[in-house]
Amino acid sequence: MQNLTLDLIITAALLGAGLAMDAFSVSLANGLAEPKMSGGRTAGIAGTYAGFQFAMPMIGWFLVTRVAEKFEAFRPFIPWIALVLLLMIGGSMLKDGISENRDARGSDKSDKSDREAFVENDAEQIEKDAISSATRLGIGALMMQGIATSIDALSVGFTISDYDFKMALASALIIGIVTFAICVAGLRIGRRLGTVLAGKASILGGIILIAIGLEIWVKGVFF
Repeated sequence: MQNLTLDLIITAALLGAGLAMDAFSVSLANGLAEPKMSGGRTAGIAGTYAGFQFAMPMIGWFLVTRVAEKFEAFRPFIPWIALVLLLMIGGSMLKDGISENRDARGSDKSDKSDREAFVENDAEQIEKDAISSATRLGIGALMMQGIATSIDALSVGFTISDYDFKMALASALIIGIVTFAICVAGLRIGRRLGTVLAGKASILGGIILIAIGLEIWVKGVFF
């Protein structure tokens, strides 16, 4: 039981880290837009993302377990479905992150004066856009961000479908806690560094999710 619990904690924490990368990137942008964001507002925004990341896996778990109970023949396909979903999500994040970094490197090849002018103009435009969309981030916009950055977590219901309710709840709580910590860090970093880390975060998140998908598939098919 101790090994199972440790395995659950590690898996849930890694899932949380991978799934939170989208929310981390959004947090960077929100932090950039509000350099004087208060501690309470930081906790509220991060808590919203964490709440959605907690709820989505539980919704997915409930849906999958209800299906698996009624259609037992469906259960052997769960590792394959989890693999496909996490490969798709992780691959998409990896592709986006690589594309962002490639674009960034391409812009660095221009001469210094052009680059400085571009960065200055682009930074001003980013700041204006960010301020207009996120400086006074309303409840509605925050909810939309929360849904958009957590919808992928529904797939986690397939990865924890063999857990009972208490284990699934514990996994979802760990995912939520990890997301909260990562988003708080993103908001604070964004206030200082902007969105420079967004591409690297997507790459890291993609690698984590792909690795977890492969692990679940290997365990489900061969063990």
